[in-house]
Amino acid sequence: MTEDLSPLLPLSPATLHVLLVLAGGERHGYGIMQEVTRQSNGQYKLGPGTLYDNLRKMMNQGMVDEAPASSKDGDPRRRYYRLTRFGRAVLAADVVRLEGVVREAKLHLRPARGGAR
Repeated sequence: MTEDLSPLLPLSPATLHVLLVLAGGERHGYGIMQEVTRQSNGQYKLGPGTLYDNLRKMMNQGMVDEAPASSKDGDPRRRYYRLTRFGRAVLAADVVRLEGVVREAKLHLRPARGGAR
């Protein structure tokens, strides 16, 4: 039986962007903020308050957890975050929802036949 994820959807833009970044691998906070900016071509930027509030919420919901201490950058003060299996399922469910929204938008935004605008 699959879990009903609908109470968690739609994801807020901040949550969606953070989950998308973490789907690519674990990152530290500043790295998440940079990658969100890169993935959105600079159209969406997360400040530290928004990021850490959302990370705390996602950790409480079981979508994200803190990765074990990493020696990737040699800075023991950095905390790395990673997507959980549950977080991946929530992200996938919201992507399906968004695909439906885009499909409907394309149908409604098609030019009307006969040249009407």
